Amino acid sequence: MATMTVVDRDGKEHEVEAKPGLKIMEVLRELDYGVAAICGGLCSCATCHVFIEEPWSSRLPKPQSDELELLRELPDYRESASRLSCQVEFTEALSGIKVAIAPDT
Repeated sequence: MATMTVVDRDGKEHEVEAKPGLKIMEVLRELDYGVAAICGGLCSCATCHVFIEEPWSSRLPKPQSDELELLRELPDYRESASRLSCQVEFTEALSGIKVAIAPDT
């Protein structure tokens, strides 16, 4: 199975198994230290905000306008790293990705 490294809000790193084909949000919301994902992946709440650093962020499809609109309203928005994890599909090619959960706003 593929893996991802998740940095929780306390800065602790966790290596977790992730099934390709799921949204990153679906993996994170099952963790005790994961994301709230209140809207269930509908790209309407931003409670699944994460930071994805290089080189991983450049391997992802660019965010769509609705995702960017939500992200730009967040106080912790980082132009090159912020993503809504509900909009990022985890693939085998992303095995090893490092995702930091954004502060709870």
